[in-house]
Amino acid sequence: CPGGLVMARILTITLNPALDLSVETPPLTLGEVNRTGHTLIEPAGKGINVARVLARLGHSVTVAGLLGDANPGHFERLFEAEGLEDRFVRVPGRNRINIKIAEAGGRVTDLNGPGFRAPETALQSLEDRLESLLPECDVVVIGGSLPDGFLPSGVAELVQQASEAGKPVWLDTSGEGLKAGIEAGPFAIKPNTDELAGWAGLPINDVAAVETTVARLRTHGVSHVVVSMGADGVLWSSPSGLLRSRVPPVSLVSTVGAGDTLLAGMLHGVLGGERDEAVLRYATALSAECVQHIGVGDPEAPDFPSLLQQTRVQPWPGQNNTGEIRL
Repeated sequence: CPGGLVMARILTITLNPALDLSVETPPLTLGEVNRTGHTLIEPAGKGINVARVLARLGHSVTVAGLLGDANPGHFERLFEAEGLEDRFVRVPGRNRINIKIAEAGGRVTDLNGPGFRAPETALQSLEDRLESLLPECDVVVIGGSLPDGFLPSGVAELVQQASEAGKPVWLDTSGEGLKAGIEAGPFAIKPNTDELAGWAGLPINDVAAVETTVARLRTHGVSHVVVSMGADGVLWSSPSGLLRSRVPPVSLVSTVGAGDTLLAGMLHGVLGGERDEAVLRYATALSAECVQHIGVGDPEAPDFPSLLQQTRVQPWPGQNNTGEIRL
């Protein structure tokens, strides 16, 4: 991993956790019996996924957000096993169950189930919880979709609360939640191209269109925009300029968790004070490791050093990137 690691205290917020049932299959034949390969059920949600990777990288991580009180057992066992401090607000209802079908060849089909409905008091309860958590953390990650009953404006209020406490916010959500959150001025956002197109209201078909849309985002006061582009790599816009990474060739099994792993890798490098090129190379390689299997990226994977060596990072044409970034 990048040298000079500074262990940080990180708070992640997940508003709509899920139990992910992930299965590997040959190409599906609809209407017939299909046999599955590797199958895994894990607690998930963007903030939880990010937290798991960061904890494995040596950081002290607290997980918070909203958690249904009807089926919290899988989550509580995971938090204990991964060394995550559980400060979730329990709300009435069941956490949703999502089915991820990863076919040979890389196609992934999601079947996302319904979850709890956030009570009217959910935002206030969470803000009260953050009053005690924010002074104890260095950075905040807000990730994932919104449950029924939780207004997009609530995302903006959480971003604002953390920012006013002097904590940089890394935001990774979509739709109306992303739009509202951006207006509150987070430190960094990490959309994929579909989420970026949803914010822009325009199709994004190439890297040039990504660059144009990112430039619009920067005018909204977002210092860092990290766009995951799948096989086309990652484009990172920062005050130092634009960098693009190229992913190494890998055997694609599932893209689930790759974006969360990318965000965790970026944050890890930034917290370590690494140069921009090293930050993006590490995060991209870790994300590439993730897509080779079900689950989040593994920095201890045997082939990770090779992936890191094969990952290429270069300034986007016309940019001169030599700076470092600090939180």
